[in-house]
Amino acid sequence: MKILKFGGTSVGSVSSIGTVLNILKKESQSGTNPVVVLSAMSGVTNLLAKMAEKASAGESFTAELAELERRHFDVVKALMDVQAQNPVFTKLKIYFNELEDLLQGIYSLRELTAQTRDLVLSYGERCSTFMISKIAAQQFAEAMFVNAAELIKTDSSFGHAKVDMALTDMLIRNFYFENTGKLLFVTGFVSSNEDDRITTLGRGGSDYTAAIIGSALNCSEIQIWTDVNGMMTADPRMVKKAFSLPELSYTEAMELSFFGARVIYPPTMIPAFLKKIPIVILNTFDTEFGGTFIKHDCAASNLPIKGISSINEVSIINLEGSGMVGKAGFSGRLFSMLAREQISVILITQSSSEHSITFAIPPADAVKAKHLIEQEFELELQAKKLDKPQIEPNLSILAIVGENMKQTPGISGKLFHALGRNGINVRAIAQGSSEYNISVIISKSDLAKALNAVHDAFFESLNKTLHVFCAGTGNISTTLFKQLSEHAHFLEQHNGIQVKVVGIVNTRKMVFDADGLSLDSWKDALEASHQEASLEGFVAKMKEMNLPNCVFADNTASPKPIEYYETIFKSNISIVTCNKIGNSASYEQYKTFRDTARKHGVDFYYETNVGAGLPIVRTLKDLMMSGDRVIKIEAILSGTISFIFNNFKGDATFHDTVKIAQEKGYTEPDPRDDLRGTDFMRKMLILARDAGYVLEPSDVNIESMLPQACLDAGTVDDFYKELNNENEFFADMKAKAEAEGKVLRYIGQLENGQVSITLQMVDENHPFYTLSGSDNIISFTTERYKERPLVVKGPGAGAEVTAAGVFADIVNVGA
Repeated sequence: MKILKFGGTSVGSVSSIGTVLNILKKESQSGTNPVVVLSAMSGVTNLLAKMAEKASAGESFTAELAELERRHFDVVKALMDVQAQNPVFTKLKIYFNELEDLLQGIYSLRELTAQTRDLVLSYGERCSTFMISKIAAQQFAEAMFVNAAELIKTDSSFGHAKVDMALTDMLIRNFYFENTGKLLFVTGFVSSNEDDRITTLGRGGSDYTAAIIGSALNCSEIQIWTDVNGMMTADPRMVKKAFSLPELSYTEAMELSFFGARVIYPPTMIPAFLKKIPIVILNTFDTEFGGTFIKHDCAASNLPIKGISSINEVSIINLEGSGMVGKAGFSGRLFSMLAREQISVILITQSSSEHSITFAIPPADAVKAKHLIEQEFELELQAKKLDKPQIEPNLSILAIVGENMKQTPGISGKLFHALGRNGINVRAIAQGSSEYNISVIISKSDLAKALNAVHDAFFESLNKTLHVFCAGTGNISTTLFKQLSEHAHFLEQHNGIQVKVVGIVNTRKMVFDADGLSLDSWKDALEASHQEASLEGFVAKMKEMNLPNCVFADNTASPKPIEYYETIFKSNISIVTCNKIGNSASYEQYKTFRDTARKHGVDFYYETNVGAGLPIVRTLKDLMMSGDRVIKIEAILSGTISFIFNNFKGDATFHDTVKIAQEKGYTEPDPRDDLRGTDFMRKMLILARDAGYVLEPSDVNIESMLPQACLDAGTVDDFYKELNNENEFFADMKAKAEAEGKVLRYIGQLENGQVSITLQMVDENHPFYTLSGSDNIISFTTERYKERPLVVKGPGAGAEVTAAGVFADIVNVGA
């Protein structure tokens, strides 16, 4: 025999009640009738509480009473034959009249006691259960309405009554066996004391009713039908990746439910736990879902934790003072006093020095608790042995739960790394010696971010989500978005990463979408946006969205985004940039960026600052991290200059070669911007700094390859005229090199802490001799690569390779 409990949403509408009847029809085919426990229709308990409060305040409650009547009558009209409706309407009307008289009494007295409140709230379950039992009787002749107040006996703690289990078990068993063969529809939540006055079982009372009946009858299974797919790894409203758990132990389920998982409530499980009765959480609106089983003999799990639960809003009270140190009984006085006043303490943490105690309570009790503490410890406060208690509001609790935590090292480290990396400050920590639960108190505004970050950290079978905010919509960003779109499936399958572009800004507009902008239609979304571009506003919005695992991608060549790098790092957001300006300005700025990123536990990747997509920066970092020492770096890091000298041979003139390079798009509009070597200088400076040298831009010695007349020309056309006039100068250089069996190369060099960029002639023994096209090349001579340098060579410019480098940096964030 089974107990089936249906929650408020399951009986909240005509269609859902129809589903309940279908479930019962299927269950009855097994040959044994279940016991059915029902909640009030969804929203009705709140409506009753509202009416009681309004009545006690001397306000009219007639509109709410009419709404209550209408909801029930509409269901009867929709689901019952016309000739069977009148007796049901009559009984329901009697209930509503009784309720109206009760509310009128509250209105007259302007008083609402806990006992009266229980009586008012009981009408929700009584009305819904009676109504549904009569609707079911049309299909099940044996259907019978049962008022649980006649069977479940409690003390007189109205609002959260304690059950007399021995008496209740006897009454339930006797009633059940007297009505063998009946399909019992039992009111949830409702009970009564020894004087037969209505009491209620408190939060989750209908679940508790089901467990009490199941325990008394030694049932085979207790089914809790609700509106979600069982117990999930986290709150699906805040964590979209949350998934259903097939099974949990009683301990795990109680820990999760205590810390906010509202699918089931802790007291529900105690009667079932004592008799090892399985509890199954099922979904009325998805009957194909197999359910979450809560039982004592769970199979071994490979998950380090079973779930992440949360309490959305708590307040904490801090107590500090020398009078607490070594004072036996202090904690006992404090928590006994709170217990007497019915103030529930959710979490407690105490310093090992006994100098402070911090505890979390519901926000509604915070002010009352503070006043009670001040009264209880008045003498200690006057003697300055205790500081005044301090309330901290707007906090939340996040808890990770699982029996496997006890055998798995590093659980705490993984939790705090996920929180710290995302800039989430932990106000208090609590962990029991059982190691089933680690709880942290954090700011309420960070809860959603924390849940997602921790969920990504622990459930590695799911894809980690990176939230990217991109500045710039030029060739590099356009190509990057295309690459991200094309390789999204590969990233998820092979790297376990999902990249969402959630913000884009250019010089005109900006657009945001926390769920991710479409990488196929981002241009349309940006164009349709009404938000004018503002880097300050973009960064502010990025911080306000407070998403986990954020990356700011600077795909511009502008100095403006650089101004916000430090602020971004301080907001615990990583930066990926192909913009060289930030790293090649003053050394102080270069160091500030690194120090700030390190301090806040985020990444700063800029592989594309040097050599586009070539692994140059990462190679140098790996050499340094492994303890190698750089002796010399030689490099050609300008694709433009590389192309020019690789094609300046034979009968070609320097003028014509530069002209061709410009026509092919290798140069800036004014080729002198490339030929001056400024961009090359920035790249060499970044490498020198990464190699450990404190250098400023002015410390780099750049040898100009152009005669002064070319540099001084007023326009680009004038530049080409001067360049043509200097053909003999360049021809002589080329001829000299060819005569010696060498080629011309514009080479950057770092040696002994000195950086220079010079035009050189190299022979066939030099690794740069065979360079072709617009390739970049770099040679690392180190202690380990002394005889034969480590050489990296390949395309060093172009949107495709640069975007690929940015792509790789993004994927490496948080790896």
